[in-house]
Amino acid sequence: MEIVYHIGAHGTDDGWIVRALLKNRGTLEAMGVAVPAPKLYRQVLPKVAKSLKSGQVVDDAQHVLLDAVLDVENAQRVIFSHDSLVCFPANVISAHGFYAMAPQRIEAYSNLFPAATKEFYLALVNPATLIPSLIDLPAGGTYERIMGQTRPTEIRWSSTIRRILAYHPDVNLTVWCHEDVPLIWPEILRALAGLGAEDALEGDFDVLTALLTEEGMTKFKTYLEAHPPRTLAQRRRITTAFLEKFAKPEELVAELDLPGWSEELLAQVTSNYENDCAEIAAMAGVTFIQP
Repeated sequence: MEIVYHIGAHGTDDGWIVRALLKNRGTLEAMGVAVPAPKLYRQVLPKVAKSLKSGQVVDDAQHVLLDAVLDVENAQRVIFSHDSLVCFPANVISAHGFYAMAPQRIEAYSNLFPAATKEFYLALVNPATLIPSLIDLPAGGTYERIMGQTRPTEIRWSSTIRRILAYHPDVNLTVWCHEDVPLIWPEILRALAGLGAEDALEGDFDVLTALLTEEGMTKFKTYLEAHPPRTLAQRRRITTAFLEKFAKPEELVAELDLPGWSEELLAQVTSNYENDCAEIAAMAGVTFIQP
């Protein structure tokens, strides 16, 4: 069995992945891929993982857990997706580090199904975007509560990923930049579902539908029908061109409204993030989906 965990980051998905995959429920189930509803496991999985620590769950407990979340017979691949599987929003940034519990939680989730193949998926995101998302989430809090004594320039994804790899060197970890999702959305869906680029899925246009004007989306689909892209690179160039011309105005500019943040601080945090992503892309043991 293959167990897939999509673990965040907070504010980067809002259920988009599960909704897109559920559009293909019949097709996926016929291939042995199960996509349980997050409400069935978003509370129980973290509780079980927390109780495990370094131990492994017994076989009976595994079967009880799967029976509780699955309505698919003979599932060979199960996809769990929720941004609080690792921690709640208020605990993302702490005195112990950025997503400090990620290494231990990944180990615990691996121990849930010791005989299965485990895959972990994580969207990276600019801290300047992440922090407002954490504040806005129901289990978040004020800027002061979220940040504590941590300075914005201290938030580094590369440190988090290195700790994950050091704690669990054999982890099967796939990451991508949230900012690239409009260009790589079809690849993300197929990676999670365990499918190839040639496999057809509904939902390929979900993200672009939210970003493009109605006119732009209509013209985009018409263009693709008349000029089917021959390569991923060609499709991404076409997508970029339509985003530049037809993106909804409200999607183009994100206002910075964080206490004490200047344009200089924003530039530094963004530069750190871009350097982090380049460093992570070069790390052995990490699969990086990028345009």
